[in-house]
Amino acid sequence: MAAKTRPFKIILGSSSKSRKDILTEMGYDFTIMTADIDEKEIRMEKPEDLVMALAEAKANGIITRIQTTDCSEKNAEPALLITADTVVVYEGVIREKPSSKEEARQFIKGYSGGRAATVGSVLVTNLTTGTRRGEWDRVEIYFREIPDEVIEKLVDEGVVLYVAGGIIIEHPLILPFIEKVEGTTDSVMGLPKTLTEKLIHEVL
Repeated sequence: MAAKTRPFKIILGSSSKSRKDILTEMGYDFTIMTADIDEKEIRMEKPEDLVMALAEAKANGIITRIQTTDCSEKNAEPALLITADTVVVYEGVIREKPSSKEEARQFIKGYSGGRAATVGSVLVTNLTTGTRRGEWDRVEIYFREIPDEVIEKLVDEGVVLYVAGGIIIEHPLILPFIEKVEGTTDSVMGLPKTLTEKLIHEVL
């Protein structure tokens, strides 16, 4: 989808390739800024609370960085900051990015023939008015049996180390072993389109 000229700027507070791709698919032009926060310091028992707290921490960190920019000028066009976070929940346990190849291997082996869920947040902050809206989304993923050789290829490739729970359902190696997804693929990838559009309109 070609980007349209819009009466507001968008800042994506994420370096995630999948989030960048999704926002581009939605037709938005945007710039990227990231927050310098230690995500491991933010702990919550409920995954929904955790992803919302992380999205808020990312937004607050970025806002601190840009307080001296033209976003604060009275006549500046509105600037919207989008932050997000995703975790995987497996057998009631929250999983973030694997800390090693061995952990990634264990994660994926656990999904084989079973199921997992992603819980993802989106937070949109209007930097001109201060209005902020956020929600979370949950997707259930059902897996077929994943052969050991496929798991080894995924782990050796290394991409699974950079995503929550080591899950990349759109990856060509894993896609044939996805039995069913209850929810949207874009949510699993880190940015649910419908929810993001809704929140953008709510803060304008």
